Amino acid sequence: MSADALPTTAYDRAERLLPHNRSRLALRARAKPVWIGGGERFWYRVDTERGGEFVLVDPAAGTRGPAFDPERLAAALASAAGQPVQPYALPFRAVEFADGTVAFDAFDARWTCRLADYRCARDEQHAKPSPLEVASPDKKWAAFRRDHDLWVRSAETGEEFALTADGTADRTYAAHPDAGVPAQLLGKLGLPDLPPALLWSPDSTRVLTHRTDQSDVALMHLVEAVPPDGGRPRLRSYHYPIPGEQVTRGEWIVFDVASRTATPAKTDPFLLPYLSPLTLKKAWWAKDSAAVYYLDQPRDLRTLRLHELDPATGEVRTLIEEHGDTRVEAAQEITQKPIVHVLAGGRETLWYSQRDGWGHLYRYQDGALVEQLTRGPFAVQEIVHVDEAERVAYAVVSGLVQADPYRRSLVRVGLDGGGTAKLTDDDLDHVITAPEHGRWFVDSASTVDTPPTIAVRDRGGAVLVELEQADITPMLAAGWTPPERVRTLAADGVTEIYGVLYKPHGFDAAQRYPVIDHPYPGPQIHRVAASFDPGAYGYDAEAVAALGFAVLAVDGRGTPGRDKAFHDHAHRNMGSAGALEDHVAALRQLAETRPWLDLDRVGVFGVSGGGFTTARALLAFPDFYKVGVAEAGNHDNRHYHALWAETYDGPFDPDAGARLSNTELAGNLVGKLLLVHGDMDDNVTPHLTMRLVDALIAANKDFDLLIVPGVEHSFLGRKSYVTRRRWDYLVRHLMHREPPAGYRLADAPLSPELLEALFS
Repeated sequence: MSADALPTTAYDRAERLLPHNRSRLALRARAKPVWIGGGERFWYRVDTERGGEFVLVDPAAGTRGPAFDPERLAAALASAAGQPVQPYALPFRAVEFADGTVAFDAFDARWTCRLADYRCARDEQHAKPSPLEVASPDKKWAAFRRDHDLWVRSAETGEEFALTADGTADRTYAAHPDAGVPAQLLGKLGLPDLPPALLWSPDSTRVLTHRTDQSDVALMHLVEAVPPDGGRPRLRSYHYPIPGEQVTRGEWIVFDVASRTATPAKTDPFLLPYLSPLTLKKAWWAKDSAAVYYLDQPRDLRTLRLHELDPATGEVRTLIEEHGDTRVEAAQEITQKPIVHVLAGGRETLWYSQRDGWGHLYRYQDGALVEQLTRGPFAVQEIVHVDEAERVAYAVVSGLVQADPYRRSLVRVGLDGGGTAKLTDDDLDHVITAPEHGRWFVDSASTVDTPPTIAVRDRGGAVLVELEQADITPMLAAGWTPPERVRTLAADGVTEIYGVLYKPHGFDAAQRYPVIDHPYPGPQIHRVAASFDPGAYGYDAEAVAALGFAVLAVDGRGTPGRDKAFHDHAHRNMGSAGALEDHVAALRQLAETRPWLDLDRVGVFGVSGGGFTTARALLAFPDFYKVGVAEAGNHDNRHYHALWAETYDGPFDPDAGARLSNTELAGNLVGKLLLVHGDMDDNVTPHLTMRLVDALIAANKDFDLLIVPGVEHSFLGRKSYVTRRRWDYLVRHLMHREPPAGYRLADAPLSPELLEALFS
């Protein structure tokens, strides 16, 4: 090994911090409750020093304990299945409890184990449920798609019958638009599609769905250069609208299962640009099954409407309508459930609005505004539970912690006259989960440098049961140090912005370190989590810091989570890429008090929107950013999905030019740039990188390009290789050292979180 080569141990350190390894370092840090029955009890799976363990909790009794004896269950299952089973690496992650038994799916079968004597048997009566079926609440029916039509199966008799017979390839029932289906990823998982887009009524008598019309949507084309069978390249074509083109439309329909009749909604088709509103929770049944409620917007998104659909007649009426000068949102982040709650009877509604500049709750009655319930410089992020009898709502809000406007708190809000009472009595960030009855909440409290404490709280905020205290001893032993939460001023010199700064492994304040900006521009999510879990993007930042870089992640203007003006900085300003000028300003301010930050060696890397931002950084700030690795970047948003630019930049402007496209700035490239893309990326399609490649060639610029055959947006199956190439590029061109020769990252197992996200 040459004197200037980075030692292999640096890559070993970084690899231990990648997501698939981190759970073994941060023990007891997650406890996602799964409610049993009506929510009187719940179970969760937790990573411990021994492995995965299942815990059963009874909040009313104040008890917490093992859900079962893992040693005895492992032995019983091994005997019944004839397979080796490890007690703390059981071949399942989900269970069902009933009448002294535990049921689960393992070894391609359904199993039931009696907990009295630990006898396990294959359950021949209940087959392993298909992820492509949706069971009714009473478990008597399963709805599914066959070809292009909607079908139902009786769980009791096995009888199958069609609810429709006129579905076609372009007009399909219960389907997501093509552009929202990760077909390449699903194919690798051996699945033909996402679950059908439908919602059973609570009384299990009706199905709400839509007919998906893509007949006017143009096709996108991908060429699979290296198909799995090793044959000729294959063409894949699918409907995929870009800005200014026709988008998919949907037609609401309610089916009565007993009578096998359809009731179409008596209204015009709605826009369906990406995923179904059922998946996005923008449509839902009333608890008494007497009505359907759904949110709807025109293409310019400057109006938001709440509608009520009568499932018996198809009649539709508008309950609430709000207009704005820019995008009107039911929640700032695309992953958030709309912050709207219709009370029983349908006369009263809790409605989220940013009309006063912040995201607050308003109460409407019979379609008329009654009062504003919350007010002040904070933002409602979620309605956790509404107690209609006591006339109070429980909500999660950010902005009540002076030290950090992104930290979330649990509050109680009166429905008559408002008034907000903070129930979490500390300055931590709180992730709250509640059963439908809302008598208690599971609370995970942490900060970026404070490991989680997880407990069950009652409605007054008092702790009923302590669940977990995270143990990060293995992380510390691996050389990890917590990031520093930093606050600087944006480029306007006025607005405060927040981020996290990771010190390099083996930090020595007397040294100077190359700096890496790790951005994600939003505007649909913000980059930096306020909690201890850094989120999907944060793991990569931690790993790169372990290589010996200082790493900054910051939420510039244009990202969500704060006031509307902060988020609206992205409107008609997509080219700012999450306000890159704020990133530059932040690094310069931080370097004034941290001379170990070497601003002569600043690099940047990111994926997807972060890939766009990475290239943008080198092209818009060529004197500041020297090295970049842009993975799966949407480099020309004029030709990316219509949903993206039209939602976050505003109605499509064909003359937007450089505001939407990196290609317009290709002539500015000075630094070292590596472009990476999968040739079967059906989300951010590879032609978006090739358009930038073409522009760079036309500008006579040198750059590096890696096209990865056969992979989609997440690089599944080649993620480890792409990560290693990213590290090598940054080490070689920014650290000016040679990476360890021949290093191979271990292949990451398929993430359970990825599967859960696909089928939840």
